[in-house]
Amino acid sequence: MRMSRYLNVFLPGFLVLALAGAAHAQFAATGTTTVSVAIGPEAALQINTGTSTLTAAGTTFNSNYTGTTSLTYKVRTTKVGGSGSITLKVTTDFGPAGGPSVLTPPTAGDTLAYTCTLTAPGSACSGSQTSSTGASTPVGTFGTDAKSASAGNGGSVAWTLTNDPQYSTGTYTATVTFTISAT
Repeated sequence: MRMSRYLNVFLPGFLVLALAGAAHAQFAATGTTTVSVAIGPEAALQINTGTSTLTAAGTTFNSNYTGTTSLTYKVRTTKVGGSGSITLKVTTDFGPAGGPSVLTPPTAGDTLAYTCTLTAPGSACSGSQTSSTGASTPVGTFGTDAKSASAGNGGSVAWTLTNDPQYSTGTYTATVTFTISAT
């Protein structure tokens, strides 16, 4: 009987001490973890010219209307098979009626044309391009493993609009939407 009385008194205490020691032994002075990140292709675009005003340098129809839109882009394409592009599209044609038009110009051959510049890693469009309301047209491209500067890289679109005497006087506005992509 004496032995069972001692076991009943001391056994719970021994169990508490044994468990406390085991719990304390699970903590160490150092530890490690693995940090992992998956970095994918990305692209961003900022149009630096809110309104690109086209003006004619000469008088009496001897020069076309010209102006420039500047932009800054950031891009990262994949290391194998990556690519990207910047395009533009006239999403709202010139208005109001009576002036220039990309979709239905008053005279055949009237265009809103442009040339492009891009700093590396972009490659600018080649030669003069004709803008469209129906399809996106090129501004530039990016190849495999293209990486812009952290602050971005520059570019521009130099516009030329035919100076047609058929345009009624007034101010006409079109909206051009630029799009950048990267894979």
